[in-house]
Amino acid sequence: MAQQLANCVFCKIIRNEEPGEIIYEDEDVTCIKDINPVSTHHYLILPNKHIRNAKTLQLEDSELFDKIVATVNIISEKMNLNPASTRTGFHWPPFNTVDHLHLHVISPVEDMNGIRKMMFCPNTFWFVSTDYVKSRLANCKS
Repeated sequence: MAQQLANCVFCKIIRNEEPGEIIYEDEDVTCIKDINPVSTHHYLILPNKHIRNAKTLQLEDSELFDKIVATVNIISEKMNLNPASTRTGFHWPPFNTVDHLHLHVISPVEDMNGIRKMMFCPNTFWFVSTDYVKSRLANCKS
């Protein structure tokens, strides 16, 4: 099994030691329903390996990061989400509430209230896109 932390709530959900509504899982990632959804569909894609947050991703995590991002398509198809009305991204530390990397998948964006739209506004200093994180990883090569 991937490296996990004993007291991390998301690691516990992945290990089936804590309740969580699992939407999808494979050997690398687990997708759960968010317990405080901001729209009709709000899912979290978690790596099964414990990584603290998007800021701490390392070059050696690039393949896993790509798998996390690719899982968005699996979830979108499985849950019949409209890609034009779906937002994905990571809360950027210190604005994350759980110290285990998780990609938010939210749909439809139009159903979010004003405060939630601000909290999950792409490319702000508290919520960043997958492209932003990918570019940071690419810069690790330098």
